[in-house]
Amino acid sequence: MLIVWLVLAATLSRFIRASTTISIPITTQDIIAGDVFFEILSPSDLEYTYRLRPAKDFGSAFSERLEGVPLVLTDPPGACQEIRNARDINGGVALIDRGDCSFVTKTLQAEAAGALAAIITEYNPSSPEFEHYIEMIHDNSQRDANIPAGFLLGKNGVIIRSTLHRLKRVHALINIPVNLTFIPPSKINHPPWLGW
Repeated sequence: MLIVWLVLAATLSRFIRASTTISIPITTQDIIAGDVFFEILSPSDLEYTYRLRPAKDFGSAFSERLEGVPLVLTDPPGACQEIRNARDINGGVALIDRGDCSFVTKTLQAEAAGALAAIITEYNPSSPEFEHYIEMIHDNSQRDANIPAGFLLGKNGVIIRSTLHRLKRVHALINIPVNLTFIPPSKINHPPWLGW
């Protein structure tokens, strides 16, 4: 009798383990996790919600909502020296290529050009950081920016840049930040080229 009971118990425990799964739903708060989101209003090819990783220890927070502001590619793309298209960037958000100088320097160049915020991304698809969010940290200089800065996933940056070039557009129009707190993850209008 004891042997039958042990065999039955072992069989039942295997069945319960194999058929029982615990499903924990993903919430919008899990997705947000301290990141900031913005949406592109135009051009229509780019009308999605994008995620940014805010600068860790420099600049200001993305606390003021900017609506319908231009997102402008910087010239030069890396913004390591004075930005030549400051007239286009003034009152907008600068989209800057990563590399060649610190994140603080790039943000300060954008601020000097009149940008209200800086978004830095990786334009080089062969870079190991192309598909990752980078923690933008201070360069330990005595400088600090007074505008917010965030890192945009490289794939998003390349597609935004190439679409603006293809459409011969100087800028996209964006809202930043966008509050996603009460939007279910399945309803977030994320770019189709990314999986969340």
